[in-house]
Amino acid sequence: MVSVWAFVAIASPGIVRALALNDICTASCAQDALPAEGFYPGITIDRSSVQASLTYNATFVSEWYPTSTIEYCNVTFAYSHNGITNDVVHVTYWIPAPENFQNRYVSTGGGGLAINSGTQYIPTGIIVGAVSGITDGGFGSFDTPWDDAFLLANDTINWQSTYMFGYQAHHELATLGKQFTRNIFNVSSSSKLYSYYQGCSEGGREGWSQIQRFAGQFDGAVTGAPAFRFSQQQVNHLTSSVIEQTLGYYPPNCELEKIANLTIAACDVLDGRTDGVVSRSDLCKLTFDVNTTLGEPYSCGPSEGSPSYGIPPAPAQNGTVTAEGVAVASTILAGLHDSEGRLVYVSYQPGATFADGATAYDNETDTWGLNIISYGGEFVAKYLQLQNASNLASLDNYTYDTLKELMILGMNRYYDSVQTTYPDLGDFQSAGSKVLHLHGEQDNSIPTGASVHYYESVRSVLYGHLSYNESTAALDEFYRLFLVPGGGHCSSNDFQPNGGWPQTTLQAMIDWVEKDAAPDTLDNTGEIDTICKWPLRPFWAEDGVLQCVYDQASIDTWMYDFDAYKLPLY
Repeated sequence: MVSVWAFVAIASPGIVRALALNDICTASCAQDALPAEGFYPGITIDRSSVQASLTYNATFVSEWYPTSTIEYCNVTFAYSHNGITNDVVHVTYWIPAPENFQNRYVSTGGGGLAINSGTQYIPTGIIVGAVSGITDGGFGSFDTPWDDAFLLANDTINWQSTYMFGYQAHHELATLGKQFTRNIFNVSSSSKLYSYYQGCSEGGREGWSQIQRFAGQFDGAVTGAPAFRFSQQQVNHLTSSVIEQTLGYYPPNCELEKIANLTIAACDVLDGRTDGVVSRSDLCKLTFDVNTTLGEPYSCGPSEGSPSYGIPPAPAQNGTVTAEGVAVASTILAGLHDSEGRLVYVSYQPGATFADGATAYDNETDTWGLNIISYGGEFVAKYLQLQNASNLASLDNYTYDTLKELMILGMNRYYDSVQTTYPDLGDFQSAGSKVLHLHGEQDNSIPTGASVHYYESVRSVLYGHLSYNESTAALDEFYRLFLVPGGGHCSSNDFQPNGGWPQTTLQAMIDWVEKDAAPDTLDNTGEIDTICKWPLRPFWAEDGVLQCVYDQASIDTWMYDFDAYKLPLY
């Protein structure tokens, strides 16, 4: 293999000029930089599949990295797993200009049931001087989600796709990508190549799938709102609908929106200042009574709905908050309990919108009725019942116990692939790797408490012999959790726009890894410019200065005993 740096132009004797991006962005240079045959046992790279293309002056805007105009070379190639018929996996690596390369590699993840997010996250690597990669998981194309490849036929799981989605594809992406990066930039085996990961939602789970299995693969990982505890997470999308069905009331969407907005207004001030942001949803839990919303008027214009989330269009609505609506909201916020009152799974924090509780309007009868959120319905129909269906036809005879049984079924079936809750991170710590874990405090898709519970599981498994403060200090050495005030699902929140989002978390991770500058806070956009590290909570003193305080009563609201299970639910 000949490195691109071997191709030089001699301007005068003794002077060597490194190549520009357009010099190295060719299929032949990329082929020369591919990992050698046998580098990854069991994988064969199709060297004839290599494609390379240049992009100049591309501007990308995101809440996950600063708005930037970049240039890059996009290299794509395919590989297969030996012995698997019709197996083709595509990977794409964006390469920075040689003068901008900082000896870094970054993998980026997906969202929903997609193993990559296209161009949404991959620019972050170029921005920090890294080669940046995505994979298609072997599902057919970069635009093909896992659910299109999951079944070979009704009742027959494509287990290869399951393990690829679960963890294997990202391990291969990073392993091949790091070696490709070394080769394309002639980074010797004795020189340090820093490796990082960034992703949110499903991408957050994908990051944890690597952290839990491949200790030294990344020097640092940024994982947002991870969809781990996958079976509980997906089935939980049905909880709100089953609550409405059980209570016999389907509130107009505007009624639930009014309850959410009244909760935000009441709990905004609990953090010490009024800014339209619920920074202390724990204090909201301790003090706010949803019954105070009873009788309050609501009015909303027509809504287009959200097809991707399974929310249908709705007409204009007006009315007053009813006792039945309050009962639905209160039961949702309490979390899923079985018929014996035992906790099955956690709900969203107060101040989050009730997206899973969206109902469907019937124009013919002028009534509101059941709406099955597709994330939950598809998981049950396709991944548990193993039928090629994108949703459930009904929730007839579904009870709270039904949801618990479905969660347990999925947990047992997919424990070694997508459940992703292994709490013993001792190997990851020993490898010297770091993780920054963040979650929007008013996430309405993945409960914020799900992230806190995993953090606490890791803390108790690794340092259960220490006091709480001693154990969190020990965990700080390599694992830090940040809850974003008012934050929604992997982004700022339209209902609390002043909350913002930490846009430079990957840069904070790089400083931690490469400069040993561990972040006690994260920089944030919006009116709240600083985010506190768990378990400290934000509070603004009378002088308007933010303090990160320790509040045991608040911390206790985040502690869950999932007593509906006989074994620990990490």
